[in-house]
Amino acid sequence: MSFDGIMTRAIVYELSQTLSSGRITKVYQPSEIEILLYIRAFGKNHRLLLSAHPAYPRVHLIEENMDHPTEPPMFCMLMRKHCEGAIIQSIEQIGMERVIHINFRTRNELGDEVTRRIVIEIMGRHSNLILLDPETDTILDAIRRVTPAISQHRQVLPGSTYSPPPDQAKKNPLEVDKNTFIAGFDYNRGQLDKQIMQRFTGIGPLIAKEITHRAELGSREKLWQSFHQVMEQIRRHKYQPTAIHTANKSVFSAIPITHVEGEQRTFATMSACLESFYFGKAERDRIKQQTQDLMRKLQNDIDKNTKKIKILEKELLETTKADSYRIYGELLTAYMHQLKRGDQEAQVVNYYDPEGKEVTIQLNPILTPSENAQRYFKKYNKLKAAKKWNEEQIQKAKEEIEYLESVLVQLMNSTRREVEQIREELQEEGWLKGGQKPTKKRKKKEMPTPLSVYSSDHTLVMVGRNNKQNDYLTHQLASATDTWLHTKDIPGSHVVIRSQSFSETTLQEAAMLAAYFSKARESSQVPVDYTLIKHVKKPTGARPGFVHYVQQRTLFVTPDEQKVREILSHKPKH
Repeated sequence: MSFDGIMTRAIVYELSQTLSSGRITKVYQPSEIEILLYIRAFGKNHRLLLSAHPAYPRVHLIEENMDHPTEPPMFCMLMRKHCEGAIIQSIEQIGMERVIHINFRTRNELGDEVTRRIVIEIMGRHSNLILLDPETDTILDAIRRVTPAISQHRQVLPGSTYSPPPDQAKKNPLEVDKNTFIAGFDYNRGQLDKQIMQRFTGIGPLIAKEITHRAELGSREKLWQSFHQVMEQIRRHKYQPTAIHTANKSVFSAIPITHVEGEQRTFATMSACLESFYFGKAERDRIKQQTQDLMRKLQNDIDKNTKKIKILEKELLETTKADSYRIYGELLTAYMHQLKRGDQEAQVVNYYDPEGKEVTIQLNPILTPSENAQRYFKKYNKLKAAKKWNEEQIQKAKEEIEYLESVLVQLMNSTRREVEQIREELQEEGWLKGGQKPTKKRKKKEMPTPLSVYSSDHTLVMVGRNNKQNDYLTHQLASATDTWLHTKDIPGSHVVIRSQSFSETTLQEAAMLAAYFSKARESSQVPVDYTLIKHVKKPTGARPGFVHYVQQRTLFVTPDEQKVREILSHKPKH
C-alpha cells in the first residue's frame, strides 16, 4: 500500500500547517466508512476527508463535492454533537505509524470546555475512525465497531477503553544511526528492501525499493547513504508529492521515485496528489457494492436477450424457404389438371425459372392436388409471418440490450443520488417490480439535474448522467441551435454545448466528456458524433435516453482522466 508511515507523516505535516486552530463548522458522513469535516482556518474553508475504506483508507483535503445522505447515520450525529464548533488544537502522527490523532477543544452539554480526539487508523481492511475522550481514553464510538466476535485481541466499542494497535517492535527510521542500520542486515539473505520493511516502521514497499534502487546494489556504505538521504528528506519535511502511472499500475509518493518508469506528475500539495490518485475510485467501488444485485440482474437480462437473438436468427434462416413454398403452391395450381390423388411427387416446368427447368415437388399421396397446393401456401404464409415476427423480436431484443447496456454504464458512473433516479426509471420501465421496501414518507421526485461544467474558453457544457437526465437535457433544457454529442454506436451520456458558437477546444473537451461517460471510457480513438439539437428526435414510445439523429459529423478522442478531472473542476458557482 502506498499510504505508508512516510505518507502519513507528510499529510499530517500538511494538515497541521493548514488546519491548526481551525474551527470545525460541519460534519457529514458521505458513506458508511467515511467522514467529511468542513473546517474554517486562516480565513479559508476546507473539506477534510477521513476514510476507513478497506481498499482506499486515507486522510486528505478535497476540492470535489461529495453527496450526503438526507438522513445522517448515528455515528455522524454523534460526531456533530462533539465536533461541530470545536477548535482543532493539534494533528499528530503516532511515531511513524499509520495512526493520526486530531485533538480538538469543544464544550459539553453543561457548557464546560472539554477535549476530544478523533483517531484515524489507516490499516487496510482493519482501518477505523474512532471518537474518544483523551483524558480517560474512553471510546465514545467508532465508524466500525469491533466486537469480540470479530476480534478477541482488540475490541473497539462505545464505553470501552481505547488501546492502540499492537506495537510491531520495529525501529523508527528517523532515529537510527549508521552502525545500527548496517549491523542489522543479513547480507547473505538478500532481499534488502524487504529487510528494510521488516526492521523499520512506516516504510512501505515503494520507498524500500527506492532506497535499494538508489544504492545500485553497492556496498553497505552506499545502502546507508541512500537510506540516510531519504530519511533526511523526510525528517526535514522536504516533500515532493508525485504520482506515477504505468500500463499496469499507478502509485503515489511523498518523495521522487526513480525506480518506476511511467508518466510522472508532481503536485503542489499532498492532498492534491491523493485526491487526483483516488479520484472516483472509492466512489465507483461504493456504487458497485450498492448496485451489485441490480447490475447482476441487468447483465442477466442482457445475456438472455443475446441468447434470444441467436435462437431467432437461427429460426430466421428457415424462413428463407418461404418463397420456394409459394412457388410450389402456384405451380401445383397451374398444373393441377395433370395431377391426381395418390401421386407422391410432381415433375413440372418451373415458369419462374428464366431457363425453364423442371422442378420436382414432393406431394402427400393422401391429399388431393388442390389440398397439396394449399398445404404449400399454408407453409409459405406461416414462414412469412414467422419471418416478420422474428425480425420484430430481434429488433426489440437489440433495443433492450442497447438500453440495458446504457443503464449499466450509467450505474458505473453514478453518484448515490443518481443511482436512485436509475432505480426509479427501471421501475417505471417495468424492469424492477416490487421487492422495494416501502418508505416512511413518499419522497417528492427530484428534478433531473445534468452535470454542468465550463470548457477552457468558458462555454457551458452539460452532461446527462442517466437516462432521465439525458431526456431532460436533450428534449427540454437544450435549445434547437445547441450542439449535441454522443459516442457513435456506444452506450453513453448525452452531452450538450449550450452555445451557438464555440471554439474547437470546447468541441474537443465536450467530446472527451462524451467518451469518458460512456462504455468506451478505457478505449482510445473513441468515435463521437455531434449535430445540432434540432436534428435529434426521440421516436414515439421509445425508452428513456433513446434518440435518432441526422446530419451528424464524427470526431475521434481518447479519454484522459486527468484532463476530464480538470474540465469537471470548472463547475458553475451557485
